[in-house]
This record gives sequence, C-alpha cells and structure tokens, in this order.
Amino acid sequence: MTTSLRVLVVDDERPALDELAWMLGRDPRIGDVLATDSGAEALRLMQDEHVDAVFMDIRMPGLTGLDLARVLARFKEPPPVVFVTAYDEHAVDAFALNAVDYLLKPVREDRLAEAVRRVVDARGAAPQQGEEDTIAVELAGRTRFISRGDIRYVEAQGDYARLHTDDGSHLLRVPLTTLEEKWREAGFVRIHRSLLVALGHVEEVRMEGGRCTVVVDGEELAVSRRHTRELRDLLVRRARPGSTSRG
Repeated sequence: MTTSLRVLVVDDERPALDELAWMLGRDPRIGDVLATDSGAEALRLMQDEHVDAVFMDIRMPGLTGLDLARVLARFKEPPPVVFVTAYDEHAVDAFALNAVDYLLKPVREDRLAEAVRRVVDARGAAPQQGEEDTIAVELAGRTRFISRGDIRYVEAQGDYARLHTDDGSHLLRVPLTTLEEKWREAGFVRIHRSLLVALGHVEEVRMEGGRCTVVVDGEELAVSRRHTRELRDLLVRRARPGSTSRG
C-alpha cells in the first residue's frame, strides 16, 4: 500500500520554507504539504488540521522549534518531528525530545528522503521488538548518529552521560537517570549509581569476596551491593529458554 503523508513545514525564513516544502512535495510518499513561518501559527494550525509529521527549524522568534517540539510531545499522539536547521549544536537536545531525524541546511535530497523514511517507520506505530533508536552525539565539532544497539554501557558524568561503544565513547547532554527510564525496555539496567549496562552485552558476572562485577566488551565494571541481586535475577531470566538475548 502506498504511503501518503500529510506533513507540516515550519520555518521563519520564507526562502527556506518554500524550498523545503517544494522538496517534500516531490517525494512520492508525501501527499500534502502545509507550511507556516511561525511556531505559534503551527500550533494553531494543528488544532484544526491533522498532520502525520512536522519538519521544522529550531531558531525561530517567539516559539522556537525546541519549544514547539516540547509542546507536541504532550499530545496524546504526537507527530514525528524532524528538525531542519543550519546549526548542529542542538542535536543532543533533539535526541532528548525524541526527534526522528536532524537535518542540516542546505538539505540534500538523499538525506531528506532518509528522513521521510524514518517518519514512515515511526508514524503511529509502537516500537517493534528489536527496533533500535538512533542517537545524535557530538564528536570533534560534528554531529554523528549511532545506534542504541551499539552501546555497551553508559557512564554518568555530572549532567552528561558518556556512551561507550566498540569504537570509542561519546558524550551526550542527558542525565543518566533520564536514560535509565527511557531505555529500560531496551535492556539497559542500572548496576551502580554512575553506570548503566546493556544486558545483551554482558559477557560474564563475577563474584569474589562478596563483590560483584560484570564484564562488558572485555572491561570489568563494578556492581553496587544494592543492584547485585536485581542484576543476577535479570540475567537468569534472560538466559531461560524462550527469552530474548537483547532488549
């Protein structure tokens, strides 16, 4: 069945607004494109009109794109949001607001097509088992996207979280407690006040002298006493026949 999306474009700069609306209108998956140059007007429009996704700028006078996304997140059925901006420093904020994609201006047609694909995947459906989130991280002044399934463990660093993958680590401006809540269903558990681990990447549990540690990607991590029993119970349940190895 052919997908026909009704999307809303929001950008206070008219040339950028017109160009993005035109590019989206050329995509065969897009059936209708609405456009406005104001975040406040976008909210008013969505009170009367149904939209399947919102493509919007971040830096706008009055209600910014981030402000608008926070309001949309309170909707009973929030539409997928794609940020389209000339600035890459807001990528981590976009992640915290569950944006499905983050495009930098000038927008390339192939990246816009990929963003539409992500909208199609995210629109109106509950996450399927095994579906992975894409996370925006900053590295050497550039924004990079990694899959949640590649993260072995997460370490708290103040109000930030450091994501450890097999090819290095990445700093994310999100508190560890937020990730613990958001990623619990994906198999991430707290083993220490400063550590989350992905259960699917735990290679070994060690008990020595009443002290518990886990081995993740070859690295030994301490488990606090208060989390030891919960962790062992979770690992036992996941090891039983019929249970999944990944969240």
